[in-house]
Amino acid sequence: MGKFLRKKPRKALFVYTVCLLSLIPIIKGADPTFVAIDCTKTSLARTSTYAPNSTYHTNLNTLFSALSSNNASNGFYNFTAGSSPPDVVYGLSLCRGDVTAAGCRDCVAYASGDVVKRCPRSKEVTVWYEHCLLRYSNKFIFNYPDTREWFILENTPLNVTDGNHFDEVLGQVMGDIANRASKTDDSGKKFATAQANYSPLQPVYGLAQCTPDLSDVDCYNCLRNAISKLPEAKHGGRVLFRSCYVRYEMYSFYNDSFGAAPPPPSPVLPPSTTTPTSPGNGRIIAIVVSIGVTIILSIAAFCFITRRAKKTYNLLREDNVELLAKEESLETAGIFNNLLQIKVGEDISSVQSLQYDLGTIQAATNNFSEDHKIGEGGFGPVYKGILPNGQEVAVKRLSRTSGQGALEFKNEMVLVAKLQHRNLVRLLGFCLEGEEKILIYEFVPNKSLDYFLFDPQQQAKLDWSKRYKIIQGLARGMLYLHEDSRLTIIHRDLKASNILLDADMNAKVSDFGMARIFGVDQTQGNTSRVVGTFGYMSPEYVRRGQFSAKSDVFSFGVLVLEIISGKKNNKFSNSAGATDLLSYAWKLWREGTPLDLMDPTLQGSNGVNEVTRCIHIALLCVQDDPNARPSMATIVLMLNSYSATLSLPQLPGFLGQSRTGSNIPTEVELDQSTSRSIQWSLNEESMNEIDPR
Repeated sequence: MGKFLRKKPRKALFVYTVCLLSLIPIIKGADPTFVAIDCTKTSLARTSTYAPNSTYHTNLNTLFSALSSNNASNGFYNFTAGSSPPDVVYGLSLCRGDVTAAGCRDCVAYASGDVVKRCPRSKEVTVWYEHCLLRYSNKFIFNYPDTREWFILENTPLNVTDGNHFDEVLGQVMGDIANRASKTDDSGKKFATAQANYSPLQPVYGLAQCTPDLSDVDCYNCLRNAISKLPEAKHGGRVLFRSCYVRYEMYSFYNDSFGAAPPPPSPVLPPSTTTPTSPGNGRIIAIVVSIGVTIILSIAAFCFITRRAKKTYNLLREDNVELLAKEESLETAGIFNNLLQIKVGEDISSVQSLQYDLGTIQAATNNFSEDHKIGEGGFGPVYKGILPNGQEVAVKRLSRTSGQGALEFKNEMVLVAKLQHRNLVRLLGFCLEGEEKILIYEFVPNKSLDYFLFDPQQQAKLDWSKRYKIIQGLARGMLYLHEDSRLTIIHRDLKASNILLDADMNAKVSDFGMARIFGVDQTQGNTSRVVGTFGYMSPEYVRRGQFSAKSDVFSFGVLVLEIISGKKNNKFSNSAGATDLLSYAWKLWREGTPLDLMDPTLQGSNGVNEVTRCIHIALLCVQDDPNARPSMATIVLMLNSYSATLSLPQLPGFLGQSRTGSNIPTEVELDQSTSRSIQWSLNEESMNEIDPR
């Protein structure tokens, strides 16, 4: 370049000037990339637009000024201009979690001017750019999830040889970030990113974010709703709600240093002994030493907490040595190991804080009077109680002769205390005094699903819209257990009597006494003693004692068929020769008449397409091959997105074989001991222990 300048100075100066001019847009910063906009000016309501120079117009300008100049560290700001309708303006701005503060202000400032050009005189607008969104309305828009309308953007089709594997990887990525983004981080953001490899050379990148004014539960539900609408088998896609959005691509489109899962701590690097120390090196050494001291102190604190936890568990182990010796049960030992796995490195006082004294429970239930009894199950009765603060609760009192021992009781107590989801029953506390083992749950007024589903007098109360809502809620709850909670939980006793219904008929999964925890990389477990309910247990579980998330998927499929038909699988009889509900559903599917499975009380329903799709999904869930069954993440997508292509189902497990009475498959034998799991309405035998050969 120097030689060139000397020979042709004028031309070189011209070229140099052009190069500088070409850099000006980069230095200044290009305009934010527009993505989508939602204007409501086409509404039939007269109040959907405002007049120029009106009070609303003035308040809107005030709002734009406030949003453009905010310095919120979490990239979120809301403001209200004006005080009285119809001229009050509510507005907010949200910048993507990986955008700098300066970039955030520039994006919002640009949006404030651009939005009125795109939606002139509209009173309610949401506009999305690559790095920010801006929203305003004459209606209150803060602190609640708005998912009424959405935009779905998709990239070019992706040629994948294994669509199910791609769906699994995408589901894992999006499930992880939905769980992390729903919890406000230290910077005040609800934002997360993640990536996973679809193939050795092809990663999938995901991003999720909510407005931080949402609660953790509302954010999570908003994100799960958005994820269910993501386009499949594309090079990328995104779903935009007013309160949250999700996106995935086959390339890195965000700053990896923001919103990613925290990396493992770096090893301590000793200072160099060969390089002479200079003022700069001294500062580096000081920094390294400081980091090293911090890490050492953190490790020491971790060891101290771990030792406290281990001491607590040593006490538990000593208290239960006799119990373990008497039962000689690998199942019970496994449950005890679950307790150890959950609590390593944590203070058990967080669970002990949930403990109630026996006197309080006795007063709440009138000393466990028959008038307060609302159910009877194999593990003992359930009572309705009223705590001193007036709160209604369900009190599960384990009988002294029940099959659920102290360890199983603690298993359920610790498990449920850590699980928080709208479709899981919520544990409020427990009582463990003398021989009393009691769990205190939220009171669910509409009893359990089987109370309505299998009672001819109650079936009509479950129209198709309610049943479909129950199926969707059940799928979301199981997805949380399998993928989105901090633990991976296999329920192992999923059935109609363990699905509770709240006042709005929302499904809540209950009874975790038989649940098992999986390690981070664990996908399958084995047991020498099978527990569960015939008619719901998967073939590989009954035959070989193998259980996994796909075992719960099988049970989910059976439940969906029961919800649609109103018939119980293990008590099914039909004049067409089918020996169980699965056989009958498969027969109708092969004959092209799946709707004949519908409960007669549903005749005339408007949701026949949804019914057919649910039957299709259920048959995919009950396939004999566990690997052919979809994951719960895929099931949620299939239930919520009609663009999802469903594969053809294969032969169901146990086809044509009855699982009742003496016709239990020859691969298993009944154990002499029989126990039952708790239920909330019907007194149904619900759990047999069998030893697989």
